[in-house]
Amino acid sequence: MQKTAIYRGEEIKEAIPVVREMPENYIAELEMRTEQYVQQLRDFESRCLLPGFDQEQLQAEIALLTDSMLEACVRFEQQVNNDAFIVKTAQVEFREKTNAILSRSYLINRTRTWPQGHQGDYNTLEMAYKNSPLSEGIGYYLDRYMLTAPLAEGVRDRIVMLRELLRGALSTKPKQKVLDVACGSCREVFELAPAIKASGAKFVCVDLDDDALNFALDRLAHAGLTTEQVELRKYNALRIFDFETAVMEFGMQDVIYSVGYFDYLPDDFLIKLLNSLYKLLAPGGKIIASFKDVNRYRPHIYHWLVNWDGFLQRTEDDFERILHYCDLPDSALKMERVDSGSVIFYTIAKP
Repeated sequence: MQKTAIYRGEEIKEAIPVVREMPENYIAELEMRTEQYVQQLRDFESRCLLPGFDQEQLQAEIALLTDSMLEACVRFEQQVNNDAFIVKTAQVEFREKTNAILSRSYLINRTRTWPQGHQGDYNTLEMAYKNSPLSEGIGYYLDRYMLTAPLAEGVRDRIVMLRELLRGALSTKPKQKVLDVACGSCREVFELAPAIKASGAKFVCVDLDDDALNFALDRLAHAGLTTEQVELRKYNALRIFDFETAVMEFGMQDVIYSVGYFDYLPDDFLIKLLNSLYKLLAPGGKIIASFKDVNRYRPHIYHWLVNWDGFLQRTEDDFERILHYCDLPDSALKMERVDSGSVIFYTIAKP
């Protein structure tokens, strides 16, 4: 049984009955550190207005200060024994107390409010790909802090590796059928326009986000790709877990890929989906799938500084366990990391 509480506008669920003694001393310490953090950021904001200030020095100081604040958040989680209710409550309050200053960053504000209604939307990922701050004043430096985080770098490396893996797959034979699951902006597709035209491949790219599909349509048109070469389809990718539905909707495929989407799916569902996708492969086909490795980035940036907790915190061991429970031959698997290390790709080949 669960009890639902509304705290600072966010719904928090906890099992009942629960008896807790709130660790007031740890909460007070975190509140003090948060107040100091906000005040120091305001001091930095004033420095931005001074003529001739050292921009790189200020960036380094803001990064050091924010790293220290996040370390205090990590200690707090440990001090309260990672109690989910207490930690969630503290995260909500931290974001409220810091919002006036941190919302100066367009990227932080966006990843706290998610204006398109869901986490990880294509616009936010496009900001990470472009790696260009959009804010002014102290917001500029906070944007840079987010864009230089290890996972942001991994996301940029991810799109590069995906593009090259697809280029290699397209070179193996002509006229391949390719399915892009939860396609987002289709950046890798329009970057591969010459290879797609040369190979005669047919891409089907599915997503539920109308804005993402419209953005992709515009970019694909500029790249000279027609609907005969790339079909964009509004479709709930979750339905593909059922093989009979998937094969009726899409037919057998030579290449199936997805980046980012699988990180949001619980283990049991992901196993069913991967099994369905593998059965959807034609002989000689392959699945290309990426996962974020929590051992190579700091998740607390996304749980405290912003409100981006939808993707699951998995390790390489977790991925191996999930793939072990799928109906896949071990010989079919190939694993490689992006250069920065925070993202792992698996290529799953069908004999």
